[in-house]
Amino acid sequence: GGGSSLLALPGDGITLKELRAVTLALLTSGAPIQDINTVRKHLTRFSGGRLAARCQAPVKALIISDVVGDDPTHIASGPCAPDPSSYADAVAILARYAIVPPPAVSAHLRRGLGGEIPDTPKPGDELFARVENRVIGGARQALAAAEANLQSRGISVINLGEIEGESRERAQTHAQLIRDQSGNIPRPLALLSGGETTVTVRNPSGRGGRNTEYLLALGLALKDLEHVWGLACDTDGIDGTEDNAGALWQPDSLARSRDMQLNAQTDLDHNNAYSFFRALGDLIITGPTLTNVNDFRLVLAA
Repeated sequence: GGGSSLLALPGDGITLKELRAVTLALLTSGAPIQDINTVRKHLTRFSGGRLAARCQAPVKALIISDVVGDDPTHIASGPCAPDPSSYADAVAILARYAIVPPPAVSAHLRRGLGGEIPDTPKPGDELFARVENRVIGGARQALAAAEANLQSRGISVINLGEIEGESRERAQTHAQLIRDQSGNIPRPLALLSGGETTVTVRNPSGRGGRNTEYLLALGLALKDLEHVWGLACDTDGIDGTEDNAGALWQPDSLARSRDMQLNAQTDLDHNNAYSFFRALGDLIITGPTLTNVNDFRLVLAA
């Protein structure tokens, strides 16, 4: 994870500060990672197959996937993979999320649209005859390992695989699934999911991340169901921009928050889930794990 950020040399006329501004706007808009990376491919020098194009020797890319679907063109913005997207796609994405980029970024994209800057190498380009992209790990393997571990402990498992979408909306769906299945499948019952949700930030001063937002929405949706725990973490150890990997929801979390005069719904409405779980002492802080297979979510009804 973080390949797009590590290979972030901006294109001609763009400063790193301007590139970061566009990336931040996309990250807070609710855009999926595929859209974010499509824009980044057309603002940087190594993404979208351009790293492979600069190499004269054969290239073998060994990839740990942090993107739903494991498509090499989207992982780390595809430095060694053909790119089917275009400058026009990047411009359309910015317009879709009502993002007005800095003037230098707009000028760069206009030059790309006009053919003054070559587009990224496309599928079928002969350069990829000497390039191999191999995915060697990802969320599916992580979820399968977690499922096997839980089942060995006598816990029934529903493995949803990799998911996307708004964090709080997915939390609502998962809460309803736990309700529906609790009467059909004996407890203990675990609901597993990976992938990467998104958050549309409505309160820029709030402190949170997609996993803490998911977990707080889940807890509120399950507040009248007994003996339910939840865990949601980013496997790289950092949920968004804070110092935590995620957080833990416990059956008494809501009661403890009321005793502390916290308002869970207000914190959710204000994208302030980090502050909520920090006050409870229920943040999960691992530090950077040095790898990333995206998010890991576990809901346990015992």
